[in-house]
Amino acid sequence: MSDATEAVVEAVRALAPALRERAAAAEAARGVPAESVAELAETGFFRLLQPRAHGGFAADPVVFYTAVKEIAKACGSTGWVASVVGVHPWHVALYDPKAQDEVWGADPDTRICSSYAPTGKVTPTEGGFVISGRWHFSSGCEHADWALLGGLVTDADGRPVDMRTFLVPRAEYTVDPVWDTVGLRGTGSHDIVCDGVFVPEHRALSFGPVTALDTPGQRLNPEPLYRLPYAAVFTTTISTPVVGIAEGAWEGHVAATRERFRVSYGQQVAEDPFAQVRIARAASDIDAAWLQLTRNMTELYRRACEGAELPTELRARARRDQVAATERAVAAVDLLMENAGGGAMRTGDNPVQRAWRDVHTGRGHAANDPERALVLYGQAALGLDIQDTML
Repeated sequence: MSDATEAVVEAVRALAPALRERAAAAEAARGVPAESVAELAETGFFRLLQPRAHGGFAADPVVFYTAVKEIAKACGSTGWVASVVGVHPWHVALYDPKAQDEVWGADPDTRICSSYAPTGKVTPTEGGFVISGRWHFSSGCEHADWALLGGLVTDADGRPVDMRTFLVPRAEYTVDPVWDTVGLRGTGSHDIVCDGVFVPEHRALSFGPVTALDTPGQRLNPEPLYRLPYAAVFTTTISTPVVGIAEGAWEGHVAATRERFRVSYGQQVAEDPFAQVRIARAASDIDAAWLQLTRNMTELYRRACEGAELPTELRARARRDQVAATERAVAAVDLLMENAGGGAMRTGDNPVQRAWRDVHTGRGHAANDPERALVLYGQAALGLDIQDTML
């Protein structure tokens, strides 16, 4: 960790109490307060994965994930939005240099949201594509000036021949504020709607070159950060806030347990050995989740720095441990809720209950589907041929 990126992480930690105080307000508003986003931008957080050519740090990815975890500990919704919006500079860094200039040329603090599921209609045309439709679950879209939208390109018979991500400026799409959920309520993960938007070829990046680690942006940006596999970077981006939420819930639960008296048993809960065991098991699950996530990203980044091959086995392990990290985080928060008593289920501002709702909502993200990720690891371990863009 360089002095500059360490300063970003420390600034994020200093901001955590304010984010924690705004957690209930974010949930009530169904969106992260603009004040929180502005303060995070001031720390330099959103530039951690941005290329140096456009004013970023091109940092070690573990530095980014460490900062995300600190934010999510304070407020799950803010941590989720920070992670998702914060990773998009990494993706844009893979695009044609012209696209990067359009995004950051006038303002290196420009933020990007996304909705990668290919739900819209894509029509090839001269010089690019025309896209229309509705894209769901774009976390933090109200704080962004560009959007990354997934889409399938089809042949004359309607068969998919390519999957691309289309980079669209805010003036050319609308945000439909439909997000209303029981968990991660403050993420503002609304729908994005396009109606006949032209996207030039240089702003339509195919997943093939991304998976093959051979994109126009990688030839422009020499930093090893941009030689990492998309699947590892993005799925870890989804698991990390869930782990952070669990760690924040654990810390809050332990603090409350020290003071709590259980009337039905006539004892301080802190003296209950069963409560102590749950606290220990939850802590172990959270630690294991974080250690595996950081181990894999550290090894991937080390190999990228050395210019070495990123073997399929390592990529598959990263996906294996990423979904396992989410499972462990959810299990840890479940243990804490089992021991939190009936009071934790009352409506109102209860941090452990909010964490419980948040981690279960985060678990529902497509990147956290354990069977689909674990089968890839099993195939790799057995030496089978894997044809999957999620490695």
